[in-house]
Amino acid sequence: MNDHVMLLSIPGLRSQDLDRMPHLAGLTASGDRASLVPSFPAVTWPVQANMLTGKLAEEHGVVANGFYWRDQQKVEMWTAWNDRITAPQIWDIMHQHDTRLTSAVWFPMLSKGCGADYVCMPAPIHNPDGSESLWCYTTPTEMYGTLRDEFGHFPLQHFWGPMANVKSSDWIARSAVHAALAYRPHFFYIYLPHLDYAAQRNGPDSPQAAKSVEELDAVIGQLISGMETAYSGANLLWLAASEYTIVPVDHVTYPNRVLREAGLLKVNKGTDGEQLDTASSQAWALVDHQLSHVFVSGEDAQLTARIADLFRGRNGIAEVLVGDERDRYGLVHERSGEVVLVSDPNSWQAYYWWLDEVDAPTYARTVDIHRKPGYDPVELHFDPTAKSIPLDASLVRGSHGAPALSEEQRGVLLSSGRGVFVEQPLADTDVAGIVLRQFGIYDQA
Repeated sequence: MNDHVMLLSIPGLRSQDLDRMPHLAGLTASGDRASLVPSFPAVTWPVQANMLTGKLAEEHGVVANGFYWRDQQKVEMWTAWNDRITAPQIWDIMHQHDTRLTSAVWFPMLSKGCGADYVCMPAPIHNPDGSESLWCYTTPTEMYGTLRDEFGHFPLQHFWGPMANVKSSDWIARSAVHAALAYRPHFFYIYLPHLDYAAQRNGPDSPQAAKSVEELDAVIGQLISGMETAYSGANLLWLAASEYTIVPVDHVTYPNRVLREAGLLKVNKGTDGEQLDTASSQAWALVDHQLSHVFVSGEDAQLTARIADLFRGRNGIAEVLVGDERDRYGLVHERSGEVVLVSDPNSWQAYYWWLDEVDAPTYARTVDIHRKPGYDPVELHFDPTAKSIPLDASLVRGSHGAPALSEEQRGVLLSSGRGVFVEQPLADTDVAGIVLRQFGIYDQA
């Protein structure tokens, strides 16, 4: 057992990337290594919730990187608070075991309002004029002011979008060291997103992706040095977990266009282009990388069966899950769509519903993760001529989210010490138990 645990959550980390990461490889050279299998859907919110609770979406309720609230006919993308996770998380279980055990949570996406002792995550202020002011949600509240004074504002423009780069992960790492020096929490979760960008934009095997691996390792090197100072004299265990890997894609499907052409999806047309009308639509799809949740009006069984038939056998779609078939992946939950579409490994799904670019909503050409009812990796690109985000989904070269059926879809779990876990393929849901055992907690709530 160890009295302090550092968990690095690294999306896109592959086993072969360690050849370009001397700092991370050196840190874990004498420790355990295992293949880490992300559960479906292998996307940020669900996988982070899996790792932090040890449970699947059927128990914690996080079915995608967003939610559709049927009673309000409202889509919520990237704004939800921690209460959307309906299962105890690592810090909750630690507190139940011993109130003296403290946790710090740096940048997991559903951490606002969580029960950890120290929290930091981006929370820009949305001004009445539509502009944003840089800010972060922190616990304690005044901590962001201290971090801002020390490191400047969190560089949100480098966290996502066409300007996304290593500066965001660097800020996260440096601010985490600052918090560790001040508080020395027993458990520290740190999300380092840098490998997400080039691998989706240019492909996971591109020169740009290789460079991003080296850039992140340099940040990890500084993080290791800082944490060694902060935890001097402590028995500190490091864990590094891939959230998922990114695989090459050369195909894209458009579920909402399929539903529209079948007369099931409705739009409202105005000065801002065509807007999705979820209230009038018989069906529409919340798309998320390599999956979609298709929400069917009235949860009508006959209509659901018709929709499933629209997608079975369609190019790019590997599985069409209806009803109890969703239990194959632990997705039988009231927040799931009546139909779940799963992509082939080389394909991904775009949220577009317009049939002509001139009808696209205004926000489609902007970085707008909140208004788009689905994930849009095209935001990583920029059209300098139009000075906007292009509407060409074929630009995307890497994706993730589909079930990890091949070795290239599996990530890696690393530790700095031996005997922490068995060196055999593990699931993302195993991570919580591995952390808790370090504190003598074996009965995971």
